[in-house]
Amino acid sequence: MSKAVVVPSDRDVRGTLDAPASDCCVVACPPHPQMGGSRTDPRLEAVSDALECACLRFDYGAWDGGRGELGDTRDALAWARANHERVGLFGYSFGGCLAVAAAARESAAGTAPDGVVALSPAARLSAGVDAVAALDDVACPIAVVYGERDATVDAEAVADRARARGGEVRTLPADHHFVGQTANAGDTVADLFTHAARDR
Repeated sequence: MSKAVVVPSDRDVRGTLDAPASDCCVVACPPHPQMGGSRTDPRLEAVSDALECACLRFDYGAWDGGRGELGDTRDALAWARANHERVGLFGYSFGGCLAVAAAARESAAGTAPDGVVALSPAARLSAGVDAVAALDDVACPIAVVYGERDATVDAEAVADRARARGGEVRTLPADHHFVGQTANAGDTVADLFTHAARDR
């Protein structure tokens, strides 16, 4: 069961809420919108299918180099928090960097999510959106999953910093796009959220 959602925002942020009858929701951030990234990305759908709770897959507003998209992510998280008791944050690639950066901003505001999982996250989008630098400010369980053959982004830099601060890191025998490993990636991310819930 899914329903359309319009996220309250200064920008046009729309999403799809899967399995809405749940007290927990994971907000899923798509990959780069200028490279076809959207809420219908197969990796986001695989994570949503594997989760045992609701999942809000959303589309960013107009392209803004990462800063506007970071605001969109925080707006989507605020919507999830207003409608669910517990919230998690997930992102893939460009969205993985945003998920970590948004978790850091929310942590600083005292509204950290219950957990964040980044799938093959980009290390940095701009001076103000840097996943590696942001990790030290994330005040919730953090995990990184990436493909061993990923030559598209520097996910290992994010993974190394996450591991250094006590986060969990898992690798899969895959490239950046998880060709042939999409369902496995979804199951792995869902399992990490289950672990994060136990750690809270």
